[in-house]
Amino acid sequence: MSDLLLRAARVDEISELLAFWARAAEGTSISDDEAGVARLLARDPGALIVAERGGALVGTVIAGWDGWRASLYRLAVAPEARRQGVSKALLAAAEERFVALGGRRGDAMVLTANEQGQHAWAAAGYRPEEQWRRWTKPLA
Repeated sequence: MSDLLLRAARVDEISELLAFWARAAEGTSISDDEAGVARLLARDPGALIVAERGGALVGTVIAGWDGWRASLYRLAVAPEARRQGVSKALLAAAEERFVALGGRRGDAMVLTANEQGQHAWAAAGYRPEEQWRRWTKPLA
């Protein structure tokens, strides 16, 4: 993947990232808005990793580290760039980030209905832990 550039997302491309996720990601997040992404980038500028090829955005992953957990969100690859190693390169970069920060395990939330996403995560060595169930409460 020598033609793939991995780098941290920039504040000036938040609109482009949101449009990309609308096209390439499965599902939506409560934080999928300009303010939510801006907060992420302000708090942890290296957390949102983007993949570019020829200057075009082809993938993203959020590698969030809170000092306790290494959490992965928003792994998305442009439909025309799938099955070309983009998600593998993004996850390798996220895992390197976690190891450098002291992370011991990467956790990913994957929608039950997202079969294509589940295949990508499994191919990268991730497995579901059926004993866990995600509990949520919207705060806003």
